[in-house]
Amino acid sequence: MQSFLDELADIVGASHVLTDPGVVAGYVTDWTGHWQGHTTAVVRPADTGQVSAVLALCSRAGVAVVPQGGNTGLVGGSIPMDGEVVLSTTRLSVIEHVDPIGRTIAAGAGVTIARARDAAREHGVEFGVDLASRESATLGGIVATNAGGIRVIKNGDTRSQLLGIEAVLSDGRVLTRWKELTKDNVGYGLPGLLAGSEGTLAVITRVLMRLVLPPSATRVAFVAVGSVGDALMVVDRLERAGLTLDAAELMTRSGIDLVCQHQQLRRPLSADAPFCVLVEVSGREDAETTLLEVLDDSHEFVLDAVVEEGPAHRLWQYRESHTESVGAASSTPPVKLDISTPLRDIEAFLNELTTGLDRRFPGVRAICFGHVADGNIHVNLLDAAPDQRDTLSDFVFHLVTDHNGSISAEHGVGRAKAPWMTLGRSAVDLDVMRSIRAALDPAGILNPHILPARRP
Repeated sequence: MQSFLDELADIVGASHVLTDPGVVAGYVTDWTGHWQGHTTAVVRPADTGQVSAVLALCSRAGVAVVPQGGNTGLVGGSIPMDGEVVLSTTRLSVIEHVDPIGRTIAAGAGVTIARARDAAREHGVEFGVDLASRESATLGGIVATNAGGIRVIKNGDTRSQLLGIEAVLSDGRVLTRWKELTKDNVGYGLPGLLAGSEGTLAVITRVLMRLVLPPSATRVAFVAVGSVGDALMVVDRLERAGLTLDAAELMTRSGIDLVCQHQQLRRPLSADAPFCVLVEVSGREDAETTLLEVLDDSHEFVLDAVVEEGPAHRLWQYRESHTESVGAASSTPPVKLDISTPLRDIEAFLNELTTGLDRRFPGVRAICFGHVADGNIHVNLLDAAPDQRDTLSDFVFHLVTDHNGSISAEHGVGRAKAPWMTLGRSAVDLDVMRSIRAALDPAGILNPHILPARRP
């Protein structure tokens, strides 16, 4: 093993092969604190060439590798549970160019969303993916997990904004599909295949992504409603009025109470409603007037509302503080389940979730919030005993399946959800994915224990 570590040091430099337990601790524990593993070494290559050499060495030595970006994942997908080498992409941090005419950005996989956003804004354009973890989540990471975020309803998920990719296969070969074209229909869509592959097919080193035009002005409304159905009616009426929906976020009374308590905030509205929806709109010069008219005309749905000019950080704080507040309020690491259902099923799912938890798991609290316009709900289960985690996950995932939903909307499958993949994919579907994986990584060294298990 020392010989192997020496060869890694020859490739990336001794200072970028980390083995000290105190130094590597942050690489072997995920953001939730639940997934904790161990690693032979953390390797931090500086460019695609070094990534290629590292993977070629690991392939020859038969050493498994777990790629890792900002380590902001919530499903344990980038944690080395069995001593795998961690290949950190954080040094792949060069922004090569921003093209405001073609509206593209070319950057290394280690560039954070915040840096990509700031670089785009310097040229009068906008990076289309936005997450609460924007300061640490990396471009390689969001591509590898096909991240969604708060702007999916307007800009689409990460895969839909990915034009080109450079990635290193498990044997060290470099795959480059890099065309700044809207139309390039030659063969299979390999960038789209690697998006969402969670480090099982290749290690992403560079990405070419679309940029979008920023709205000329936005308005944000925080609206109290009596039901999820009422929230969806408000969203529908805003769109029918000709407004562009930039974001639509659902929150519950219990979630807002938690945020107000933890952040020491005043309640955003006087009405004590069971649900609130935060909407951000743009697209018309009279956006504010139209927004106010729609809210006024929707008095049968709207119990109370406040409107501010965007970016309205004060109002967004109630939504973006949910994750931190949930973590602080739970006596155990929260069980965080990212799911989606058809819009018509959201309310029934939430009602059955509450009833089922009260009946089967007394003492476990649910805080649910999420991107209501695309059916994505983040289910957070607080105060769950460690031996309840799998049983709780199984309960929620089967409930989601009963409502024609998905057990993973935007966080990926990772280790946390791998045992339940059969709920969302048929035997043939899983077999095709295994075949693709075996073709690209025949030795099985890339993140070997997540997504569909390899054939025995």
